[in-house]
Formats: sequence, structure tokens, C-alpha cells
Amino acid sequence: MVNGMRYDHSIVVLAEEVRSDWTVANFDELSADHFDYFLTLKPEVLLLGTGARQRFPHPRLHRSLTDAGIGVECMDTPAACRTYNILVAENRKVIAAILI
Repeated sequence: MVNGMRYDHSIVVLAEEVRSDWTVANFDELSADHFDYFLTLKPEVLLLGTGARQRFPHPRLHRSLTDAGIGVECMDTPAACRTYNILVAENRKVIAAILI
């Protein structure tokens, strides 16, 4: 749930909005294009919530982000949500990409 609304698909959470246009259905579907989606949003850090357990995508998938100086942190979804809230409270430019 985000701001009292329940989602049953992957979402992208920014300080000012929740986006449902990130088209990845699950972790095993992740591609470089899914990570390139975040380049124009220019966060300081992308938190990838990988579901019930922490998983790590191959670094080549998010190379475009790291090459652009954008940090990528992978964690289980509950940890990603907690970390997102802390970083937003610190006025950091953070995005949470939450896989369902």
C-alpha cells in the first residue's frame, strides 16, 4: 500500500507521485530497458524492492544508471519501503521501484 492505495502490480514511487507505467512484472523479467526508464528521472539513488526476498540483478542490467552516477540498491520490498521513507525524510532524491 502507498498512501492508503493498494497496488497489485509493480510500481515506481517518487516523492510527488506513484507511477504504474513501469512495465516489469517480476524480477526474472528485468532487462536493461527497465533500468533505463529511470535515467530521465535522475534520482540520486534507486531502491529496487525485489519482493519477499533480496535478489540482485546482473550489474550489466543497471550499468546505464551506475555510469550516470545513480546508485542502485537492491533489497527485499519491506526494507526498500523503510529505506525510501528515511531517505525522503532527509530530502534525498530517491526512487523506489517495487516489484510485486
